[in-house]
Amino acid sequence: MADISPSASTVTWTAGNRWTQGMAGATIVPGNVLYLDSTTNTLKLADGDLDTESIVVGIALDSAISGRVCTYAPPGAVINIGATVTLGTIYVLSLTAGAICPWADIGTGDYPNVLFIGATSNLVELICKKQYAGVHA
Repeated sequence: MADISPSASTVTWTAGNRWTQGMAGATIVPGNVLYLDSTTNTLKLADGDLDTESIVVGIALDSAISGRVCTYAPPGAVINIGATVTLGTIYVLSLTAGAICPWADIGTGDYPNVLFIGATSNLVELICKKQYAGVHA
C-alpha cells in the first residue's frame, strides 16, 4: 500500500478533544502529521525515520507557513481525515515527512507511531501513540 492522500478541503475536526494551535516552523497543509520541535517550539512535519520527529502531537486542520499559527487536532479528537481508509487497518506515521501510511508499510529501523485505526468512514479518532522506545524490528 502507499501513503493515504487526504483532500485538504475535507480535513476537519468533528468531535472529541478540542483542536489546538501552535506556531508553524514549516509549510503545513491540512492532513499533515505534526511534531513539536522543542528547540524552536514550533510545529513541523513528523517523520517516521527519526526518533525525536516521530513523537506526534496531532494532525493539521489548516494550512500554515513558517511563523504563522497552525490549528491541529490532538490525540482524542475525532476528525474527517479527508481520505478513504480501510476498516480495521492500523495507520501510522509514514517515512515521508508529514504523511500517513498503513502499519504494513513500515519496517526495520523505523519509529512507529499509531495515528488511528481505519473505521467504516473517513471519520477517525486520533491515537498518536508511539509504540516503542526504540525502532521497529
